[in-house]
Amino acid sequence: MPSDPSEPSPSCPDTTFATQGLSTKSVHAGERRQKSEGAIATPIFTASTFTFDSTDSLLRFVDGHEEREEYGRYGTPNERSVEAKLAALEGYEEAIVYSSGMAAMVGVLMSRLNAGDEIVFFDQCYHRSREFCAKHLARFGVVTRQVPTGDFEAMEAAITPKTKMLVSESPTNPHLSVIDLEKFVAIGKACEVETLIDATLATPLNLRPIEYGVDLVLHSATKYLGGHNDLLAGVICGSREALEPIRALRGILGSINSSHNMYLLERGLKTFELRMQRHNENGMRIAEFLEAHPRVERVYYPGLPSHPTHEIARTQMNGYGGLITFTIKGADWKETSQVVDAAKIFRIAPSLGGVESLIEQPLVMSYYHCTPQEREQFGIGDNMIRMSCGIENSDDLIADLAQALEA
Repeated sequence: MPSDPSEPSPSCPDTTFATQGLSTKSVHAGERRQKSEGAIATPIFTASTFTFDSTDSLLRFVDGHEEREEYGRYGTPNERSVEAKLAALEGYEEAIVYSSGMAAMVGVLMSRLNAGDEIVFFDQCYHRSREFCAKHLARFGVVTRQVPTGDFEAMEAAITPKTKMLVSESPTNPHLSVIDLEKFVAIGKACEVETLIDATLATPLNLRPIEYGVDLVLHSATKYLGGHNDLLAGVICGSREALEPIRALRGILGSINSSHNMYLLERGLKTFELRMQRHNENGMRIAEFLEAHPRVERVYYPGLPSHPTHEIARTQMNGYGGLITFTIKGADWKETSQVVDAAKIFRIAPSLGGVESLIEQPLVMSYYHCTPQEREQFGIGDNMIRMSCGIENSDDLIADLAQALEA
């Protein structure tokens, strides 16, 4: 239907809640105050196509005088609502939702890069992102240069006149290294290269990339933003100008999400800040427990002073999330798997950021088919465990880990 002039346009930033707190934005931003039939929740629009009542109405749309939906591949009411909410949470002008976090990464890179272009990655980035660049973009003549995470001299040295983008996660997965965003952005601006941060593990509560001048921020909304392990989605946030060609290409590639998934994501976002507060609390308590345990060799958690990037995390982050990686003293992969198997509350599964606590052995879950040399290159040890702390009671989670480590 035509936009209600009393409400913010679905394709424009909603400034109504710009100065409000994160939970207020999570609940209200991006949504129309009065919805169809008086519903308080955004109804699920299952239409794949949207009709016009006259040729004049169609022409108003084509000429850009009426903002509304036309065809599901270019946007739906549920998608527009969620995009506006996510943009408000990150503080950027716009957001584009994709069918998954990887679809968002692929969509951004495909829209930005041509044959002969180059990108520079920190080497602790998600292995599927690195794989897409090194194996698939390479087929189209795009060069990917990987440098040690946090080594800004190496990053700057890797930049050439052909470099179009600098890419990193913060924190990284599974080592949870936090990137100095001031240095990252300074190099990008000095070299006139676009910057992209995957902030999935940080979330808009714990890290504010826009405050450092990061051009594009990406999330796997499957994780903390959705928060319930029941949907797949990805999002890219940035300025309207930066996102315009990305949105246009998404309409061609069709990497869209369903209205039902958008409903689930919008519902999950309403409790986002409350959930993250518990994730942060559980993550910190359990990391401290693990670091003090005699069977644990090392804990990777940016909230601990022992983490190599703790000082950066302390100055940039508001909390450290629920993801923890640790290693077992003197254990081989089989002994490590016995600790994983002994957990009773933690479920063995990939992913993270949901209300349920998950546990896995990276060697088995993600790097099983890699060579020992590749695993060593990426810092994946036989005795490594990664776990995502959910929102259960921390005392129960600690007791579960204690019995698993002693089993």
